[in-house]
Amino acid sequence: MDIASICGIALALLGILGGMMMEGGSIAQIAQPTAALIVLCGTTGAVLLQFPIPIFLAAMKQVASVFMVNGNHAESTLEKIVLFANKARRLGVVSLDEDLNSISNPFMKQALMLAVDGIEPNAIRQIMHLELENGAEMDEKLAQVFEAAGGYAPTVGIIGAVLGLIQVMQHLDNIGEVGRGIAVAFVATIYGVGLANLICLPIAGKLKIRYRDEQMVKEMMLEGVVSILEGMNPRMLELKLRTYLFESRSAAERERAVTA
Repeated sequence: MDIASICGIALALLGILGGMMMEGGSIAQIAQPTAALIVLCGTTGAVLLQFPIPIFLAAMKQVASVFMVNGNHAESTLEKIVLFANKARRLGVVSLDEDLNSISNPFMKQALMLAVDGIEPNAIRQIMHLELENGAEMDEKLAQVFEAAGGYAPTVGIIGAVLGLIQVMQHLDNIGEVGRGIAVAFVATIYGVGLANLICLPIAGKLKIRYRDEQMVKEMMLEGVVSILEGMNPRMLELKLRTYLFESRSAAERERAVTA
């Protein structure tokens, strides 16, 4: 589990709801199904109008990844590449053909397959860079879904508030009902602003970071496969590829220092 994501959203909700209750409020005051319906459905409808359904559904599937971390994926990938380099040095690049079925990552499998087939290193770079660029473009669209939702939600919340005020104006003869109705009307604004700034925009930012990390790992895979094909010494190859893991290694070192 991603502790930062879980603690972040929990801290935000705790601070907002706790502060409201300290001022004498209650959760029941903002638990308005009508306001939630307006904001959620209105925002979702606007996003669907902007993006095709396949992109929208793919983006929704990425929400779970915000609260999960992929463990030591980069480090294990580097170790596997070094093993391949040692094997290729002893038995030749063609010997890696029998390891293709053990590779779960499609990007690395495709790059290694091209190398085994005898494709020139420059040609492999060109082919796989196109794959990287197309993947990065798709990843950017998925993050844009949540950025768009973060832009629409506050405005839809204002629409909900105005609709509530319209209903309030029909009961001006009852001042007590007017006061209560105005308070209820502005709940939609809270929902819209909260959905944008506590959920949608943070998710978009986290996804961009995750996508960039994945792209760095893919670049490391490509550089590793090409270096194997060029006959680079496995030890030199490991040192070279570790430059791609500098950020993750630094984070791990900081975590160990904190827990020590």
